[in-house]
Amino acid sequence: MSKQRLILVSFDVEEFDMPLEYQHAIGVAAQMRVGYEGLQKMMQVIDAQSSFTGTFFTTANFANEYASDIRQISEKHEIASHTYFHTDFEVPHLLQSRAKLEEITGKPVYGLRMPRMRPVAMKDVEEAGYLYDSSVNPTWIPGRYDNRHKPRTLYREEGMLRLPASVSPRWRIPLFWLLFKNTPYTVFKMLTLQTLRNDGYVCLYFHPWEFIDIRGYGLPGYTRRWCGEQLRDRLDRLLKDLATEGEFATIYDMLQQQRTV
Repeated sequence: MSKQRLILVSFDVEEFDMPLEYQHAIGVAAQMRVGYEGLQKMMQVIDAQSSFTGTFFTTANFANEYASDIRQISEKHEIASHTYFHTDFEVPHLLQSRAKLEEITGKPVYGLRMPRMRPVAMKDVEEAGYLYDSSVNPTWIPGRYDNRHKPRTLYREEGMLRLPASVSPRWRIPLFWLLFKNTPYTVFKMLTLQTLRNDGYVCLYFHPWEFIDIRGYGLPGYTRRWCGEQLRDRLDRLLKDLATEGEFATIYDMLQQQRTV
């Protein structure tokens, strides 16, 4: 097994339905358009990093709309499931989304991440044919969830491999999209490197729609701060800095290296 530190960067590729959470009307066509424009802009940053490979958790609904783009992304990166729709969920969507993504890409789909990190029964995930789940943020997000009792690093739950999003070793500060845009870059980088060196890997996640201008959709300031070009520049800087500290990998590649799948 490689002792190289692994950098797992993932993206939740989805319909931009967040405005609905804040009672701001946005139609399905606009949700798709914003999600797609964000994906295009984000991929410009990603494609400029020759050493980068990551995991793209996409809804089957979005992937079906932009099948050629998802297929192209799958040539270098891992495509995993973000269920079928970002807003609505039924247990059959677990299998249906995996099947649709495999149809689109022509490749196996191994992983699942639930929208908004919502709880999901591991028996349902296993029965739908997944090898791992990454639907847990082991920290406290007021109004969302309190997972401080969950393990910080890779573990098994009812036989299913679960890879949590990374949090810092001591205080469980979540190294996710909101911290990335609401703290000074040097602070985010320091916490990320601290976690990488402590755990041997770091698992970060973002959304494509963050990388375009999302002002004007009724979102609170902390969700739209540093959107658009400013955030794309920050992502570019982060990927270049992390490239000197470890090796980029997909989640499935990491699990293979550790011989857990």
